[in-house]
Amino acid sequence: MSATPSGFETDPLPAPDRFALRVFPLLALLFHLATAQRYGVFRDEFYYVACGQHLAFGYVDHPPFVALVARVATALFGTSLLGLRLFPALAGAATAWAAASLARELGGRAYAQRLAALCVTLGGNTLFSFQVLSMNSFDHLAWALLAWLAARALRTGVERYWLLFGLVAGLGLENKISVLFLGAGIALGVLLFRRDVLARRGIWLGAALAGLLFLPHVLWQLANGFPTREFIANAQADKMVAIPPLQFVLRAGLEGGAGSIPVALVGLVGLWLAKRWRALRPLAVAFVAVLALLAFTRSKPYYAAPAFVLVFAAGGATLEALHGKLGTALRALVLLVTLGLGAMAAPFAKPLLSEDAFVRYSAALGAKPSSAERNELGRLPQHFADMHGWRALAEEVARVCATLPPEERASARVFGQNYGEAGAIDFFADELGLPPALSGHNNYFLWGPGDWSGEVLIVIDDDRAQLLELFEEVELAGKTDCTDCMPYEDELPIWICRRLKRPVAELWPQVKHFI
Repeated sequence: MSATPSGFETDPLPAPDRFALRVFPLLALLFHLATAQRYGVFRDEFYYVACGQHLAFGYVDHPPFVALVARVATALFGTSLLGLRLFPALAGAATAWAAASLARELGGRAYAQRLAALCVTLGGNTLFSFQVLSMNSFDHLAWALLAWLAARALRTGVERYWLLFGLVAGLGLENKISVLFLGAGIALGVLLFRRDVLARRGIWLGAALAGLLFLPHVLWQLANGFPTREFIANAQADKMVAIPPLQFVLRAGLEGGAGSIPVALVGLVGLWLAKRWRALRPLAVAFVAVLALLAFTRSKPYYAAPAFVLVFAAGGATLEALHGKLGTALRALVLLVTLGLGAMAAPFAKPLLSEDAFVRYSAALGAKPSSAERNELGRLPQHFADMHGWRALAEEVARVCATLPPEERASARVFGQNYGEAGAIDFFADELGLPPALSGHNNYFLWGPGDWSGEVLIVIDDDRAQLLELFEEVELAGKTDCTDCMPYEDELPIWICRRLKRPVAELWPQVKHFI
């Protein structure tokens, strides 16, 4: 394989590599698109669409990239569910390509590349991440690209790759701040095993570029009093479940992919011990550092899922290097386990089955619905339940709105207790003729009450006695009804509240809810 003076390869792609680097990503894209319209809009998707209508350099709970993607998606496709999920599906295809490219960078040929692409596609978290519009789909892509670029930079010594690393890292940080974990892990690995890299300017220029690209969000945080810091503290204290470190690592492995755990273990050992990868040992440090950091802080196991691309690629290349009949048999066994367990676990991560079929399938395997948060569950796990009930909620609110006299309807607003409720109202507003939504949850609080006069407010959920302390008149006008939504979204009262007793500006600071 030849290279230009700049370090870029010039030889055409070998035939054995073409499937993993060209065909497999296309197949992954078709798979994600074919299943994109299962169930309904996910809770967070409503919120990101709302954020896309209020473009800024930051939001209480995330940087701006996902909001920009949501804005583009809705501008191109309106409220089409397929249109909303096109970009996550593209991210899934690109992540498969990046994983295969990383395996190739590690010296892996066809088997290693295909196995790496398969692992990141069948991973428990990736299957869901590439299903819905969220930060996570682009986070997986960013980590995979960064791992590939770091491997190239460490192997070849070409400075340009660190600049490209900085570019991707900066854009990745504008999507999700957790990219810092990977950057810190690689920096630690370089400090421990590749200090020669620090003597050259490439890595420093890359770091400066990443910081420059991330600066607009930092300035937004500064201008708004660092709301993300408050959001994280509240979430860790009141929302996330504390998980013992060893259990966290096990659950992180399941998020990375139940069938891919053997590949990950082989890859981690290979990255640490293989002489041919001595120059790439910072990647092994990064993987361990990310897992340790998250395991000993109150985090969700899926936060570690993007790191597994590092060991998937190395695992495939390690297995491929084994010789003889034993090596051939082991490669076949690992591939079968990855495919078999991955396919068995897939319905738990991606809505491949109808709700009733999923419940039967889950019961047959003895699995119970789960959540990483402190919430009561119904018959579906939270990530599936959060795709249900939203249109029914919006339709019930629309029915209540239709009972108002025209003059009240014109000045009314709808108050949701969380961004899912408020986001659903805004998402279906044009179709159902709904008033704008208000909420104190996360960035809805920062957007404020707008021009609401305080005369009429339709409130989703809440206590009548508390509402009567705020309004002169409170009328029960409806109730939500959904079968498979989260239980705390079912059978909620819908109130018509009239004539706020206090000025809107005085009340608004009290509804703030960052979590």
